[in-house]
Amino acid sequence: MKNKVLKIHPKDNVLIALADLKAGELINYQGDTYTLIDEIHAKHKFYTKDMNAGDEVFMYGTLVGKTQYSLKAGTLMTVENLKHATAPYQYRPYNYEWKAPDVSKFANRTFNGYHRQNGKVGTANYWLFIPTVFCENRNLDVIREALHNELGYAVTAKYKAYTHQLVEAFKEGTDISTFETPLSFENTRNNRVFKNIDGIKFLNHQGGCGGTRQDAAVLSKLLAAYADHPNVAGITVISLGCQNLQVQDFLADLKDRNPSFDKPLYIFEQQKSQSEESMIAEAIKKTFGGLVEANKIERTPAPLSKLNIGVKCGGSDGFSGISANPAVGYCSDLLVGLGATVLLAEFPELCGAEQNIIDRTKDQAAAQKFIKLMSAYNQAAENAGSGFDMNPSPGNIKDGLITDAIKSNGAAKKGGTSPIVDVLDYTEPATKSGLNLVCTPGNDVEATTGKAASGATLILFTTGLGTPTGNPICPVIKVATNNALTNRMGDIIDINTGSVIEGEKTIEEMGEDILEYCIKAASGEVIPKAVLLNQDDFIPWKRGVSL
Repeated sequence: MKNKVLKIHPKDNVLIALADLKAGELINYQGDTYTLIDEIHAKHKFYTKDMNAGDEVFMYGTLVGKTQYSLKAGTLMTVENLKHATAPYQYRPYNYEWKAPDVSKFANRTFNGYHRQNGKVGTANYWLFIPTVFCENRNLDVIREALHNELGYAVTAKYKAYTHQLVEAFKEGTDISTFETPLSFENTRNNRVFKNIDGIKFLNHQGGCGGTRQDAAVLSKLLAAYADHPNVAGITVISLGCQNLQVQDFLADLKDRNPSFDKPLYIFEQQKSQSEESMIAEAIKKTFGGLVEANKIERTPAPLSKLNIGVKCGGSDGFSGISANPAVGYCSDLLVGLGATVLLAEFPELCGAEQNIIDRTKDQAAAQKFIKLMSAYNQAAENAGSGFDMNPSPGNIKDGLITDAIKSNGAAKKGGTSPIVDVLDYTEPATKSGLNLVCTPGNDVEATTGKAASGATLILFTTGLGTPTGNPICPVIKVATNNALTNRMGDIIDINTGSVIEGEKTIEEMGEDILEYCIKAASGEVIPKAVLLNQDDFIPWKRGVSL
């Protein structure tokens, strides 16, 4: 490791520990020497000057909090001595100049994707089951078990075999507490009946009825967005019949989103069926026929400008804003330079970074839309007795993200430095290439669910603590912030940016590595861990207070 500490911006009055530091240790950095008052664990920060109560603290060159009492230089930053604070923001005429990074290395590259009639290109080829109401979740579970097991998409064989061995040992009178047998993994991907179908996915949810009509209306738009997604080849809809979210509402939203929608779409309504058994059997049979046709679609080359990449962080730590997020941000800049689309969301995790975002937004109407969405969201949180300042989780705080402004300014790095071309509300589709903002919660699954609805065909998901989050139709690529996480949870991590912390790679080199992985994942040459695990997380945002 080249340095023990790091200052991100010249204006900052804190340093980040890149390794564990001892109380009393002398730290030399850029010509200054600091004596540590406290033990400083890696990922945490210490103050570089004596502070009085109410003094402003800066990271990333931005206000991130105010001290609560007098402190000596070398003191550990904690939730007791620092409270969240941000600077006010507003629209102002601002001439933001941006120079794209050198993209010559990728200029003529392509990925092998699935071309759709509307000109969009998918990175996967899924068949999608959609329930219009939670009452049909059980029927979807039955269909999932039948299709996954028979068509080669199940990933639970090793656990079933393990359970079978436990049963046999129990029958033989073995003490189960002493029973040991290794889990044997069988790669069922090679046993698939349909080689060009990457998966059969099911959007189980808890909505469609019983809540407000507004919730049902938003859910309908969300489900229509998933049906129209370029990673989806065909759809089977299962409806009860009497629910708030009627099939005709879903079809109307689908037509509104894409007037020329032409994918196979099969609809079954239980209250019009002779029996549950007959409906499920007919749904399986009809879908099987659709899979036969969808399997004829093959991957063909497409320019990188056809990529739509969502950028997300979750299980963040004190390294997120200095390794994985900036590396993903450089990848984002490369993609924008190549004419691709990038989606940055999680509005509660843009708190404190607003002015920079506003100044980068090309269109005044879009900038004002961001201000309106951000203000309304924060007000709704405060009306419920919460606020953006309560976004950091106990895990975030334990690993160095003391205020939401610290977390947010680090999270915003995933969007790189390019101009913002559009601001989208929840479920609105991205129609402009370049960097787009999407209004979603910070909640991992609600955010990834929203990114896919806006058109993301891959999601780069950075994590410092580790999370298995995935999405049913949009492959989620996990990017670790540090080596320790990769060594401990390598079964869910795809890319490790720990080499940035160790000083072995630059942000730019790591960003190029991430783009190389994206090209392979978009082509089906590598399969992200979340996809291999069938980590199909789907939570619609009901526009309540979710941080």
